[in-house]
Amino acid sequence: MDDYGKRSAVFFDRDGVLNVDHGYVGRVEQFEWIEGARAAIARLNRLGFLVFVVTNQSGVARGYYTEADVGTVHAHMAAELAAIGAHIDAFHYCPFLPGASVERYDRDSPLRKPAAGMLLELIKQFEVDRASSFMVGDKSSDMAAAQNAGVEGLLFKGGDLDAFVAAHLRSKGHIA
Repeated sequence: MDDYGKRSAVFFDRDGVLNVDHGYVGRVEQFEWIEGARAAIARLNRLGFLVFVVTNQSGVARGYYTEADVGTVHAHMAAELAAIGAHIDAFHYCPFLPGASVERYDRDSPLRKPAAGMLLELIKQFEVDRASSFMVGDKSSDMAAAQNAGVEGLLFKGGDLDAFVAAHLRSKGHIA
């Protein structure tokens, strides 16, 4: 927490960061946690960080699954985290894609990464301190969204997410 009462936050991309990216994960049966993901979220919860998921879900726009399916996957994630005493403060996703096969999702959106819309909405809603917050993503679009939102971007290339987050926290002087 900074001196002005705003809270620190971590923004996680979903597919490829929190869960194994099997390609358009839109069903609970396809969902598989990345090693250390649940532990990383629990660690951040204990340290008082807000934890957010910000994810492009073009599978909706492509007709592979529905927005309700995205909600079901997110509810599954929340339930599995609750079982270990952890939580995500908010899920935010963008179903829009220019050229989408599902007409109502065929448009550009300020929410779609690399734009910063999802992050900016959460920053405003939760009064987030940008200077002490960061985004963890696995693509250049995630890093661009972080930069566009004024938060540090960390490129996750796989492995144990908890070890990755803990190392970053230690480098910033947090007791991880």
